[in-house]
Amino acid sequence: MKKIPLHLQIVLALILGALLGIFFSNDTKLLILEYQNNKNINSTEIRNWDSLKFIEVTLLTTNEVIYSNNDQSKILKHFKKYSDLQARNLKIIIIKKGISKTYSNIVSLSKKKTIPNYIAPIGNIFIRLLSFISIPLVLASLIVGASSLNDIKKIGKIGGKTFVLFMTTTVIAITIGLFLANVIAPGERVSLASKKQLLSDIQTESVEINTDALKIDFVDFIVNIIPKNPINAITSGNMLQIVFFAVMFGITLTFVDDKISKPVIDFFDGTSQTMIKMVDIIMKLAPIGVFSLIANTISDFGFSILQTLLWYCFVVVLGLFLHTTIVYGLIVKFIGKMNPLVFFRGIRNAQAIGFSTSSSAATLPVTIDCLENKLGVKKDFTSFVLPLGATINMDGTALYQGIATIFIAQIYGMDLSYVQQISIVLTAVLASIGTAPVPGVGLIMLVMILQSVNVPAEGIALILGVDRILDMLRTITNVTGDAAVTVAIAGPEGRDDNFHHKAVFEG
Repeated sequence: MKKIPLHLQIVLALILGALLGIFFSNDTKLLILEYQNNKNINSTEIRNWDSLKFIEVTLLTTNEVIYSNNDQSKILKHFKKYSDLQARNLKIIIIKKGISKTYSNIVSLSKKKTIPNYIAPIGNIFIRLLSFISIPLVLASLIVGASSLNDIKKIGKIGGKTFVLFMTTTVIAITIGLFLANVIAPGERVSLASKKQLLSDIQTESVEINTDALKIDFVDFIVNIIPKNPINAITSGNMLQIVFFAVMFGITLTFVDDKISKPVIDFFDGTSQTMIKMVDIIMKLAPIGVFSLIANTISDFGFSILQTLLWYCFVVVLGLFLHTTIVYGLIVKFIGKMNPLVFFRGIRNAQAIGFSTSSSAATLPVTIDCLENKLGVKKDFTSFVLPLGATINMDGTALYQGIATIFIAQIYGMDLSYVQQISIVLTAVLASIGTAPVPGVGLIMLVMILQSVNVPAEGIALILGVDRILDMLRTITNVTGDAAVTVAIAGPEGRDDNFHHKAVFEG
């Protein structure tokens, strides 16, 4: 019996996981409340309530926050901010058909777990397995890659081309996003009633982000690329500092006598090869991991929120699709001299893993494997360009940030000038450099962009409901961009002959 290819297994897992998530979706009208009565802990199911009120009593004030029966996720998020001691001093009032009931000594407030929630740890294990090898792989691959180039001028040339190409694609991505947002105007297509509902939701949705940490100082940014302690950079996962240290280490090895440098290079080469082999082993779990991740995501978030934000989601997905297929396709075709169809077939595993994990860093080992073993790109380029791309290339995130800023401004009835939109481009490009390649970080950078054009930062609450799903899609763009630029920088001479001839023949 012929074995099903891995990419088809992953696609099948995505479909089955989505179906399971839909079938066992969380009941948004159900909450599980645990409270202490005397010495006993009681649990009760709260169904079909009209409203829920939090009463927080302190020595000086009494704070009340009320939510409707459509606000399950907001209620749970609000409750999470209380410590165990604060929760015990909290009162929750449930109002149903004009009758209220008060609960005190609260132990916990949660939604009812479904089958997808119970299997979610399998997906988390899969992400952790990919994540824990990414830093050793980046470190070892960059050291070997930089040392193998031998000529420091060649390293500088490749690094310069890589940086310029990544920044160019980022500018193009956010320009596409702004263009589509202005032409389609998703915020203006939302009905007046929906706008009022969205804006009223903002009043109860807090955005707790330290905006002081988001200010960009270009000089400090450059200085902070250089680690004080490379070990600390590795343990904290600071990718830019890791890249700097690894490149400097690899370059310096070229100046050391071969008798001394060869064992060091062989050690890191062996480490890199071991990590790549580990990828092959971990990828055997990919279908199961992807299945549980998607099932849990769909079960938690569902598709109901898409109805209100349909036009916003449509513009984001359209922008990501155009940038991923057309912009990267042209780069691969005319700069990388490779048939785009060959390219997209070769990286489909990386795209699928990027979609399910929402992390280009976690996907990096798979991306390296796809480019080397499916497209024949030489290790000299994959080990240097891909880790850099996973660190500074966030095209999908930048595109989404441009659309989100225009959408939020339109909901508020604000008309952003061309100067303000140019400011969005510049701010998003700077924000994309060094942005941690992990799920959800785009929202943090979006706060900074909103502030740069004086759009209320609390407007982020408008798009929180669909951000997780869109985050998965924009990671596909980020991962594809890393691969496309690597193919472009490598060119035909940077690929093994067999793969090169195959690409040219099929092109």
